[in-house]
Amino acid sequence: MNRPAQSDSDLALRVPPRISTAREKKFILPAAIAALATCAAILFFFDPATHGFYPVCVFHAATGLNCPGCGASRAMHQLLHGHVLAALRLNALLVVSLPLLAGLALRLAVLRARGHAIHFVLRPAWLWVFFGVAAVFSLLRNLPAFAWLAP
Repeated sequence: MNRPAQSDSDLALRVPPRISTAREKKFILPAAIAALATCAAILFFFDPATHGFYPVCVFHAATGLNCPGCGASRAMHQLLHGHVLAALRLNALLVVSLPLLAGLALRLAVLRARGHAIHFVLRPAWLWVFFGVAAVFSLLRNLPAFAWLAP
């Protein structure tokens, strides 16, 4: 009995694609740490308030209003130099969010160190809470009564 020859498209449908291997995954964390350290070094040595090579906020340039991220790079520069109050003045939402993000990163690192599977799932409710807080923060920092929230 003769079988018809299978085409490449038939084989592609039956064989699942290789997403990544364990060898490829072990380079992700060092690469992320190296990228983070590089960004931190650039922010530490080059003040965004005085150097013009940093990206410009398109929303602020178009509308003249402050978005939730306005002042974030200047705030990170101040934090890297240990000036927490100056960073809070530039972008309080970022400064308050960093300990939460650090806690999440620490939790994931402990799970990984203990050999547990890491499944990062962001529940829609938490995403909506974040967007709501960011929207309220953005609205308040553009009102005259809350000018102290503007960078």
